[in-house]
Amino acid sequence: MITRKKLPVALTIAGADSGGGAGIQADLKTFAALGVHGTSAIACLTAQNPKRVLAIEPCSPKMLRQQIVAVFEELKPAAVKTGMLFSAENVSVVTEFFKNSRSRTQAPELIVDPIFVSTSGAKLLAPKAIKILKEKLLPLATLVTPNLSEAEVLIGGKILSVEQMRAAAKKIHSQFGCAVLLKGGHLHRPRRSGFDRAGGKIPAEAADIFFDGKTELLLTAPFVAGIRTHGTGCTYSAAICAALALGHDLPDAVRIGKDFITAAISNSYRIGSHFALGNF
Repeated sequence: MITRKKLPVALTIAGADSGGGAGIQADLKTFAALGVHGTSAIACLTAQNPKRVLAIEPCSPKMLRQQIVAVFEELKPAAVKTGMLFSAENVSVVTEFFKNSRSRTQAPELIVDPIFVSTSGAKLLAPKAIKILKEKLLPLATLVTPNLSEAEVLIGGKILSVEQMRAAAKKIHSQFGCAVLLKGGHLHRPRRSGFDRAGGKIPAEAADIFFDGKTELLLTAPFVAGIRTHGTGCTYSAAICAALALGHDLPDAVRIGKDFITAAISNSYRIGSHFALGNF
């Protein structure tokens, strides 16, 4: 008799990327690479490639909710991540579902990747949606994973150094009540002289700050020269989600996510004139 292994389940609620480098596609590849069964609820369709976003069409709120319900009925996830939700209506659908699920049963771990703008500069979250995300969704989250520009929206101020990242992470935690992984990969990228945006001398590393109210982690990795990647934030948060589904505690899951995305960037490969993340 064959004994078959049982995999934990993770759910991604996000947008579909027709170029395959970010969104649902990146999340499912990451789940599979880390030994987790991936499920999905598509919040919107995008026509995009690594260079630009041509069009966005949100899923209807009713259909988004039905996708989530269908997964939870038979494949209850141990961890969930949200990515590009796009519309205020769809942010509300996700918020109400998890608010109600918490009152009924033990809710899964929830990671919110607050995607406001694409790598190419396209707006991916409506202004009304940002308000609902801040006021209603983030207080339900286990972890929020903003990059620098997203964190600046959350705190209403600029972040110019690693020390300001630490202060911002603490402010976000205090304001919304969830743990924070503030990703600083873009902090030094515009300056090649070895100085950060505040003029301070910096090492050639990508620094992230994790803070959950008790534990603070500084997570660093060397920059990989000559590579411009797409979908790093999606892949990073998906790796953390997968690690939580596998039973790791949150600080360990964040470390696993950092190691995974660092390897994915280092193992990037060429597709046409662009790069795609490797490690899958």
